[in-house]
Amino acid sequence: MKKMLPWLITILLAITLIVVAAFLLLPGVFGNDKNNVPAAVQSVDTRHMSADEIVEVTSEITDIKTNLVDLEYIVLMNFAFQLDTAKSKEEFDKIKEIKIKPIILKTLADTKPEDLKGANGKDQFSAKLINLINKTLTTGKLTQIDITNFILTTL
Repeated sequence: MKKMLPWLITILLAITLIVVAAFLLLPGVFGNDKNNVPAAVQSVDTRHMSADEIVEVTSEITDIKTNLVDLEYIVLMNFAFQLDTAKSKEEFDKIKEIKIKPIILKTLADTKPEDLKGANGKDQFSAKLINLINKTLTTGKLTQIDITNFILTTL
């Protein structure tokens, strides 16, 4: 029995380590829907706004037409950008043609057609844009991007 005790302890320790490793690694392998939502989408302001308040802080960019990374695909998109304050919207409107539109075009130029398929793909694209655009704003922040028109087609 004395000779089996070290083997028994080693086997129990190995089993324990395997179980602990499985609990730590399996959620990352199989994924969790809550954790797959981009950070920018999770931080959206959840307070309820009236229709007038939403219109007051929302700006639009329409008719974005460009190729994706796969040059055989073309995309036509319209966006509605919701900012946190009316002052932020004023700044956004001033720079949307010279700063924001090029950011969108560059991001689309690096995007694969598969990345824009489904609601999750569009949410991830919007989250990426929110993070890039918020870096250029000096006052306020962009809280939400809605894709108001979307056409993806081949040439």
